[in-house]
Amino acid sequence: MIDHLSTYATDYPATKSFYEAAFAPLGYTLQMEFVAEWNADFPSQRMCAFGVNGKPTFWIIETKEKSTPRHVAFSAASRDAVDQFYAEALTHGGKDNGQPGLRPHYHADYYGAFTIDPDGNNVEAVCHSTAVTQAVKE
Repeated sequence: MIDHLSTYATDYPATKSFYEAAFAPLGYTLQMEFVAEWNADFPSQRMCAFGVNGKPTFWIIETKEKSTPRHVAFSAASRDAVDQFYAEALTHGGKDNGQPGLRPHYHADYYGAFTIDPDGNNVEAVCHSTAVTQAVKE
């Protein structure tokens, strides 16, 4: 349904760094970055997009003023990836908004973690898989 979406950053370097680190465990990488020189009101406005396989899907657009916070959830291939997303997000300027774990009020296998990004957005990674990764016991 969604081709792409944007979030807005008043501290562009911090927000970009946050997403680069948090997206790494999910397999999402920087697809493009440029300055919007055409914007007469903000000709130095920076923007970048993350995604996979050359597809810019999630955009970060620099703004001068904070926007209304939003919530966005990103797909994770495994529960381990959710855990890693959460750890990286907190290490790179995110704030805890819900530790990794099952959220059975959504459905029995909903495993998610929530953080607040540097601009106050509620950012989540979620895995819907029934598979649980377990450490090998020796």
